[in-house]
Amino acid sequence: MSRKEQAALESAIEMLRNQHDEVDDMFGDYKKLMDLEAPASKRKALAGKICKALTAHAELEETTFYPAARKALDKDSEDIMDHSDVEHATLKGLIERITGSPGDDPHFDALVHVMAEYVKHHVEEEEGEMFSALRKAEANMDEVLKQMKAFKPKS
Repeated sequence: MSRKEQAALESAIEMLRNQHDEVDDMFGDYKKLMDLEAPASKRKALAGKICKALTAHAELEETTFYPAARKALDKDSEDIMDHSDVEHATLKGLIERITGSPGDDPHFDALVHVMAEYVKHHVEEEEGEMFSALRKAEANMDEVLKQMKAFKPKS
């Protein structure tokens, strides 16, 4: 793997990690609002921002990063990609439920909490397993990185 290819892979991973960190920070802010018993409207607004960020992130991964990762990884690593696909589908269901619920729904905070835990689990697997497997496979992400930088979410 050339230095340029290695740098592209690391830059693509860093871009995704930064997005993971941003969402994690927002979940921390949501927890603070819960602890302060902030009005439902404030919690709902922040949950909406979280859902929007997660939707855009998932779209980026699904349209650019995951297809390239699937091609780069061998058959033995296919389960990593399949697992991520299923987790994204489940996450979309949670997002739909949260965005469709009023902030004063008795289960609203629980839904956001479950989503936070789910995202944390997904990120740990992605950063621990998928990114490691891509490094081991010496995945060339040069073109993918360009696409990721140019990405504009549909939503």
